[in-house]
Amino acid sequence: MEETVDTVAKSYLQKSLEEWKDDILKVLDEIEKEYEEVAQDLKVYSYKYGITKQVIQSTVNEEIIDKIREMYHKPFEENYNHLKEYIRDLEEKKRVFQMFIQKIEEVTKKETAKITTY
Repeated sequence: MEETVDTVAKSYLQKSLEEWKDDILKVLDEIEKEYEEVAQDLKVYSYKYGITKQVIQSTVNEEIIDKIREMYHKPFEENYNHLKEYIRDLEEKKRVFQMFIQKIEEVTKKETAKITTY
């Protein structure tokens, strides 16, 4: 039994979409790995920032407070804020690439339904 031109074209389409989906899944995997690393760093800086804030609040000597702020508090706060922004960007990337996967799966389901009706 010979395949019709429509069936071959649809098989090619499905294969192409599946390959594209695999590529996007690899990108998503890389984003997820980076996200986990950044989330760990964010947690570390959150603790460092919190600890220095508590120490500053418990210190009365202004000279020591200024030194702590300069050496630790401000750099930790800057890193923490930078990582928060970066993690938001990674969340947006994940959302966008997951949308690709969703759309590819929708098209694949539609095409599979068309093939099964032939």
